[in-house]
Amino acid sequence: MKNKKFTSTSFIKSKQEKHMISMLTAYDYSTAKLLDEAGVDSILVGDSLGMVMLGYENTLKVTMEDMIHHTKAVKRGVKNAFVIGDMPFMSYHISTEETLKNAGRFIQEAGADAVKLEGGYAVIDKVKAIIKAQIPVVGHIGLTPQSVNMFGGFKVQGKSEENAKKLIEDALLLEEAGVIAIVLECVPAKLAKLISEKLSIPTIGIGAGNGCDGQVLVIQDMLGMYSDFTPKFVKKYATLGDNMKEAVRNYIEEVENKEFPKVEHTFSISDEVLGKLY
Repeated sequence: MKNKKFTSTSFIKSKQEKHMISMLTAYDYSTAKLLDEAGVDSILVGDSLGMVMLGYENTLKVTMEDMIHHTKAVKRGVKNAFVIGDMPFMSYHISTEETLKNAGRFIQEAGADAVKLEGGYAVIDKVKAIIKAQIPVVGHIGLTPQSVNMFGGFKVQGKSEENAKKLIEDALLLEEAGVIAIVLECVPAKLAKLISEKLSIPTIGIGAGNGCDGQVLVIQDMLGMYSDFTPKFVKKYATLGDNMKEAVRNYIEEVENKEFPKVEHTFSISDEVLGKLY
């Protein structure tokens, strides 16, 4: 399925064909272009940009304007990947009318292919309304970062029988409502596998084991560019943060020693013209 446009129907087709779905976050044109050229199936413009791009301690301060701005940039860099816009805190909590307006902005203004919102039963009416408006929706249950204050921190969800049953019920409700996929975040691996087996739509895991139908990571985490906090579920595929610091230190040293720029980095002017300027 690489090098082909990944669409809303590709999600269910991937599950049926047992193709594991690759998803990563991106927040800017250059990164999105690289991910797309590498062949990633889907790009999530996550509200995690609040932490990794804007320096907030959580996602709660991220606004619709932030999300639209970054989603536009990502979309410009993408040809084949499926772009999902993450609906930020309070963009779908007040009314169905406002929810539809905000979801529509992701599609109409930013060019996203779908929207993602957190929650199950509590937001099911909003999910149905968005889908009725012909906008594809990706669900998100388990640890939902916008509810971090209610959870008392970033904690694994679904460890008790009651909570596990609720996650299963929420997943089934979201599937019935018509979502194209569900993100399972910080859910015990065996529970995530069970949920995945109960659904005909794919699950995308983040800290939920390899029994899901796909995986998503924050790009700054997996490339070793964000050091404030590294979740247990993150595998660092590179240490670009260290490489960047080393490169900057080399640059500083060469600037201070006047080793940069060299002749090959400069432009010339004829001595004749220059002589007339003195």
